[in-house]
Amino acid sequence: MRILHVTPHLPPDQAANALLPWQLGTWFAEQGHEIEYVAHPPLARGRSSLAGPVTWVPRRARGFIGRRLRLGLLPALLTIRRALAPCIARADLVHVHSNGLLAELAVLLARRRSKPVALTLYGTEIWHYAPRRFVPDLFTRAYGAATYVTFYSGRLMARAQDVGLQRRNSGVVYPPVGAEFSPRDANAQMAARQTLGITSRHVLLNVKRLHPLAGQRFLIEAMNEIIRTHPDTRLVICGTGPLLDELKEVARAAGVERHVTFTGLVDNATVARYCAAADLFVLPSLLEALPTVAVEALASGTPVVSSDNPGGLELHEMFGPDVAIVPSRQPLPLARAIADFLQHPRRTFHGTQDTIERTFRPTAVAEQYKEIYRVITGDIRQSIVDSR
Repeated sequence: MRILHVTPHLPPDQAANALLPWQLGTWFAEQGHEIEYVAHPPLARGRSSLAGPVTWVPRRARGFIGRRLRLGLLPALLTIRRALAPCIARADLVHVHSNGLLAELAVLLARRRSKPVALTLYGTEIWHYAPRRFVPDLFTRAYGAATYVTFYSGRLMARAQDVGLQRRNSGVVYPPVGAEFSPRDANAQMAARQTLGITSRHVLLNVKRLHPLAGQRFLIEAMNEIIRTHPDTRLVICGTGPLLDELKEVARAAGVERHVTFTGLVDNATVARYCAAADLFVLPSLLEALPTVAVEALASGTPVVSSDNPGGLELHEMFGPDVAIVPSRQPLPLARAIADFLQHPRRTFHGTQDTIERTFRPTAVAEQYKEIYRVITGDIRQSIVDSR
């Protein structure tokens, strides 16, 4: 089968809608399928090995005036259409990731050619959904036209229904967590710290893009209270983004600069070592569909404290006491939850690993997509037969 993935991102970008199409392509290529991609050029530097050829589509300029007046929309539509048309013609199945002009046009063009389309939604498309009144609403049309829609979390699917995006042929497929994130006991935890050069008694970890929605400011502001009772505590923040200088200033102003390490963007292998080394993974995000980084920590044996964002609440329902919940935007309750845990640190419970293996490992996720692909390609073939 020839599978075309259409996505706004591909590695080396670390976005969820870059990693899943790369992973799916790799898994299905190993099973003998032909893989092709259409994507925008990566924002991160470097190159990554992909399972098939890529057609790169330039990104549109996103200035304020251009967004307001939708300047360049027609030329962009023509450019995207020219790039997509031959790829869709070759494909037996089209898997579209997220939203945006590239993704939405891919769904509509593929369905016009009677190609089966799987559409995967990651979060922002639904959390910020608002039908447009005076311009064509391509997302709503694409959402309705897709053969099958998968959501990154149950709460995301529920939100879609709440805003009027009800549909049949949809379901939840959680993100995969790789084998490098595997259970680490206390001895392995100490070994990981030695490898990373960490000598602090307590280690807190956050892995997210440095963005207002990630809420790292509240975690840094909580550090003063944490080190009052646990002075030998280090906070490690992995990631890059527009708030780096601002967050460093927050740490300086709070007097906790020497307790906070900003690693910048690091690869998955290094993230896995930090997950193994940490006592606690802290997710103060204001909005999450399903935070893969938190699941990776759980898979490594590291419990999680999360704000009451939708993804954190869903993980709490799945993993119970291994995911503690605190109010968002409030440093003091966050600090107290962290300090309470550090009084009696522990690794995750056995049931957490059972859930990881059953729901989040690559084999389990690939099997779910394999079944979706089988169903929607079979449905399309049957509808063609029925129409003759």
